[in-house]
Amino acid sequence: MSMGLFRDRLNHSRRRALLAGLAALGAAGLGTAAHAQQLEEPLADAVRLALQSAIANAQPPEPVFTDTASRMAYLRWLMATSHKLARRIPNLQERREFLQTVWYESRRAGLDTALVLGLIQVESGFRRHAISSAGARGYMQVMPFWTRVIGDGDPAKLFHMQTNLRYGNVILRHYLDIEKGDLFMALGRYNGSRGRATYPNAVFAARRHWVYEDPGPPEAEVASDATA
Repeated sequence: MSMGLFRDRLNHSRRRALLAGLAALGAAGLGTAAHAQQLEEPLADAVRLALQSAIANAQPPEPVFTDTASRMAYLRWLMATSHKLARRIPNLQERREFLQTVWYESRRAGLDTALVLGLIQVESGFRRHAISSAGARGYMQVMPFWTRVIGDGDPAKLFHMQTNLRYGNVILRHYLDIEKGDLFMALGRYNGSRGRATYPNAVFAARRHWVYEDPGPPEAEVASDATA
């Protein structure tokens, strides 16, 4: 084999390895094409108030439950999902606060929690300080113009966990209402690719990893309740 042919083949192998690596990054939610590019538009008063309240509340919200069974179901979800997320967010306290806030904000907005986690995976790969080429920031890749429309215009606030997650969930809910419940179109609007399938399909695929089927309380706990 000539040295020139050997170099050509070596370069071809390197290009294939590079492309494979880029594909892996995209699948992990770290590529640039998937990041959100929401469009600035008039907001309903309810949306404006919901976003403004995110700036005022600095601490992760504490879920409130009306009964013990609901609280235990939440704790089972938290434990199972925390285990799945450990590789991406190694710090236990940060992971717990993140999941607690995602659970709270998604339910507050009437959204599927697994879907929101799938969106975060695609948008930022669960990186708090992610910034896209379009300038979108944080876990849910919120565009900076939202802080100008709602707050003081400081885009750094979008790196605050609760603010980012409140904004992202309220914005997605807002788009879902605009699209009359059509989640496919709402996700496209969130990403700035309305009508194209690539982004919604990526979120739907990522969602499957975060779906949680509650097995219910252990048998010992059920027996204890029955004899109480």
